[in-house]
Amino acid sequence: MKTTQKLFWSLGISLSMSFWSPTNAQEKPGDTSLASSDEELSALAALDQGDYRYTVEDYFGNPKAFTFRFSPDGKYLSYRESDANGKRHIYVKNMETNEIKMAIEEKEELVRVYGWLNNERLYFSMDKGGNENYHIYAVDLDGGNLKDLTPYDGVRAEFNELLRDDKEHIIVELNKNNPEVFEPYKLNVVTGEITQLYTNEDPSNPILGYDFDKNGKLKGFARLRDGVDQDVYYEDGEGGYKILKQLSWKDNFYIAEFNYATDYPHDAYVISNLDTDKSEIQLFDLKENKVIEKTFSHEQYDVENGSLSRTRNYEIDYIAYEGEKSVIVPISNVFKKMDATIKKELPGMQYSILDSTEDENLYMLYVDSDKVYGMYYAYNVDKDELTELYNTMPQLKPEDMAEMRPITFTSRDGITLHGYITLPKAALAGEKVPVIVNPHGGPQGVRDSWGFNPEAQLFASRGYATLQVNFRISGGYGRQFLESGFKEIGRKAMDDVEDGLKYVVEQGWVNPDKAAIYGGSHGGYAVLRGLTKTPDLYACGVDYVGVSNLFTFMKTIPPYWKPYLKIMKEIWYDEDDPAEKVIMEEVSPVYQIDKIKKPLFVVQGANDPRVNIDESDQIVSALRNKGYDVPYMVKYDEGHGFGKEENRLDLYRSMMGFYAKHLGQQEIPLPLKD
Repeated sequence: MKTTQKLFWSLGISLSMSFWSPTNAQEKPGDTSLASSDEELSALAALDQGDYRYTVEDYFGNPKAFTFRFSPDGKYLSYRESDANGKRHIYVKNMETNEIKMAIEEKEELVRVYGWLNNERLYFSMDKGGNENYHIYAVDLDGGNLKDLTPYDGVRAEFNELLRDDKEHIIVELNKNNPEVFEPYKLNVVTGEITQLYTNEDPSNPILGYDFDKNGKLKGFARLRDGVDQDVYYEDGEGGYKILKQLSWKDNFYIAEFNYATDYPHDAYVISNLDTDKSEIQLFDLKENKVIEKTFSHEQYDVENGSLSRTRNYEIDYIAYEGEKSVIVPISNVFKKMDATIKKELPGMQYSILDSTEDENLYMLYVDSDKVYGMYYAYNVDKDELTELYNTMPQLKPEDMAEMRPITFTSRDGITLHGYITLPKAALAGEKVPVIVNPHGGPQGVRDSWGFNPEAQLFASRGYATLQVNFRISGGYGRQFLESGFKEIGRKAMDDVEDGLKYVVEQGWVNPDKAAIYGGSHGGYAVLRGLTKTPDLYACGVDYVGVSNLFTFMKTIPPYWKPYLKIMKEIWYDEDDPAEKVIMEEVSPVYQIDKIKKPLFVVQGANDPRVNIDESDQIVSALRNKGYDVPYMVKYDEGHGFGKEENRLDLYRSMMGFYAKHLGQQEIPLPLKD
């Protein structure tokens, strides 16, 4: 069940490194006169000179093969494979004959995600030019019978439920009747026949999300009330629905999985923080509205999810949460055995479960660490056998990669904060190195995590440390920590980032005179805010699809965010409140332009539906009008983050040239035009 607490994370502006496609020929968005020329950006990239072992391509080129999945019956293995032109086609391999066929050819439009519908059909999704209005397609294993299941212009399709016991249908949510609200539909994956299952008839109090059981029956839903509250509904036994709970948008209560282990049809495992600071998993009686048992909780961290076994009477296999590292807690004997084998054969690594065959004898695992980009493994339950399938980036040798170290420190007002510092070898040898301060996107409910970070590793290869602070409002650390950042974006949340920099300076790892700030989405906003709030703290900044003006940002959100505008105002600020309007002006970088005195590089996807290109245009135009030289990379075939390989490579080449210029040994010049 998508309650407001779960949904508001999706209202964030986290950077999405998705695979988006070019737009059709039309007038380009934004002020095209502002974008820097290819020649100017190439000259910037050329400044990244040195005898480096690894190139930008080594970190940000497409892996040769990735996204491995088993067919439900285990007879086929699917995967994406990159060609010489950066296209990532989907292939299907017959595990018995080893015959390989292309199932999905990636053409002009880039494939976003794909998966198995049944043993004969795959699905995939695409949008146009990064507009995030995704269509869902289905195709046979040999590429035949291709069908656009959601052929509606200007409509966004969201996958809701894969009906394992109904091989021909899925449930999706579409906003085709009203762009601001989503409604559920049952789709035939062969014919494309569509049937609406429920009506979201009140756009002013829209349904947030729907809960279907494994048979496709709608059991409940959550409805927004007055913009900031929510009513959780459950079936009333008479063909309708009644209110189960009335909650604030800040409350977390949603169904993770219905419990099919008994004949009683009203049990479900829920994620809840109604009685605790940290979200926990409970077995809950939805009919009687009571907790049956508290299944799992953690003192320090929110519990994220769990998994049930379909073949072993729906026993719990594992619980997952994000601590200093990603943690899977095995519950069933099968998973305890699997977990022990993984830890024995792959010490120091973390893993996630991607999928399994229908008989749950084969599991697909993704394994990584701070120094290993990522490897696919298959685990055979009957044989207790772990088999490596593919190393996604074999050219990146673990012994050459930098250590990503968890850190804990105290903020200036006494809050315990966590984060990560990635240290190049020079720092480990005692040298104070330049540092890239990298605030995350979102910001609400999002956090940085331990694992392989290609950005931090690229920076380390050039001798730069990377600091990532999970500042107040970050997710995973409980309700109090999350809510302590509401109405503090650009203020105390930025204080936390500054305190993190102070901490790593005090440890002797980094040079305080050579600190850059870089981020995407909210992180891009934090770059601009950092350069205005503390003009002397950073040597330079790179703003990637960041907000510059809170007033215009709130007015250009996608239509399907508009019902939640009141919630956004409770997270950020409300311009209708005179006191908060003053704060919005103080923390909107475009209104504090006179305070910027360090070099800035701005990057934007022209078709971004979350952070409109005007946000970047405003800051670039204002600075150039004051005589500042601001490199401005605009990609007209991208949205909220660069998904095309050639664009990613252009971005990081130019970024590394920018850092070489402003974090090098020479004095940092004022960024004025000649």
